Amino acid sequence: MEATITRWVRKYKDQGRRGLLEVKHAPGKVPLISGSDLKRLKQQLQESSGFQSYGEIQQWLKSELGVSLAYKTVYEVVRNRLGAKLKVPRPQSTKQHSESLSDFKKNFL
Repeated sequence: MEATITRWVRKYKDQGRRGLLEVKHAPGKVPLISGSDLKRLKQQLQESSGFQSYGEIQQWLKSELGVSLAYKTVYEVVRNRLGAKLKVPRPQSTKQHSESLSDFKKNFL
């Protein structure tokens, strides 16, 4: 407690009230992928072929950009920073009748 008060008094003497009121922020971690690399990834995600999995994105980042990222980091970048989703079609049943599907699309969509 005394050390804190001593530090505050010293700071007040050296820098005045402005020094006491100054709020410092940590610089934060430097992003592993940013700038032009992030733009290239975003363009690749927007292409019609897209990616089938986040593991595939990891491989692309490693081969094209030389950036090795953890799976979780790739997921966070793609979903949160870029707001993108993978273009993976939903599976369809092999028992599904094409006529029933076309009727459904005509009548209900």
